[in-house]
Amino acid sequence: MRRGSGVAGSPGAGTGCWSQGPAAASRGPGGAAGLQASTMEPGRIENLSVVYQSQDFLVVNKHWDLRIDSRMWRETPTLQKQLRHHFPELADPDTYYGFRFCHQLDFSTSGALCVALNKAAAGSAYKCFKERRVTKAYLALQVRGHVQESRMTINYAIGRNSTEGRAHTMCIEGTQGCENPKPSLTELVVLEYGLYAGDPVSKVLLQPLTGRTHQLRVHCSALSHPVVGDLTYGQALDQEDQPFRMMLHAFYLRIPTHTERVEACTPDPFVPALDACWSPHTLVQSLDQLVQVLRAAPDPDPTEGSPGPCSTSTPPNKPPETEAQRASCLQWLSEWTLEPDN
Repeated sequence: MRRGSGVAGSPGAGTGCWSQGPAAASRGPGGAAGLQASTMEPGRIENLSVVYQSQDFLVVNKHWDLRIDSRMWRETPTLQKQLRHHFPELADPDTYYGFRFCHQLDFSTSGALCVALNKAAAGSAYKCFKERRVTKAYLALQVRGHVQESRMTINYAIGRNSTEGRAHTMCIEGTQGCENPKPSLTELVVLEYGLYAGDPVSKVLLQPLTGRTHQLRVHCSALSHPVVGDLTYGQALDQEDQPFRMMLHAFYLRIPTHTERVEACTPDPFVPALDACWSPHTLVQSLDQLVQVLRAAPDPDPTEGSPGPCSTSTPPNKPPETEAQRASCLQWLSEWTLEPDN
């Protein structure tokens, strides 16, 4: 199985990231001061951090409060525009945006996001997501006291909120207006306890085992420990008390395609050197050790009965692919994205 080159940029202490070669690099201000500036300030077209690059895939470290793409008329920085600026030769004219994003991250969420550079690579990545073979882990700061259990599995079914004025949000089964809830699982490990702007906060590693929209944010809120800076699922604060971003970051990503194991780890943005408001005081679990466990873990087995939408093989007793199904596959290969689970 082929590998590309991964690099974590300038991670700082305790990130658990690694460097595997020069093919991927941070394209923006250099050094620790540059990393701090790019962490604290809004994203710009010039600032693009690539943490993995091969012939078929890129993994970028998406900035917080940056849209992946936009059809809005006004000029706003987007990840798609950053990619066109730095990699014009990789843009595909057969797609609307020029790049095939293999999955989604919320506007407010930073971190690892994979881009397929051709149709075949997009198809192989889709198959991994469809079969639930992708491994993802996020870092978050959770507010409202310290999470008491150092490890837990969060098991709340998540549905869409039909309450007036909340139709764009998700909700926990059993709450008013929650429609079509589906089973949802998240693994949580506490890393550190500390204070953020004087309030007790837990730093945690979150691993979604299912992929519901806003899953991590909804599950954290259901524990009464919402993500710091989450204005949708957290507690409303005065404008002066708002942190500069939502503290949720896609830290680790592994997509085991049939030709290549796409694996990337991004720098940890939640360290005091990058945000003076965060003051950890108790270490519970080493992030370095958890990263080693993630890297050593075998890839999940494919979900039974879930061949990719463009699979050339037909399982026994399954009717041949219809023209409509084939057309759906080709449409995905041109512009497909998954809903964000963050």
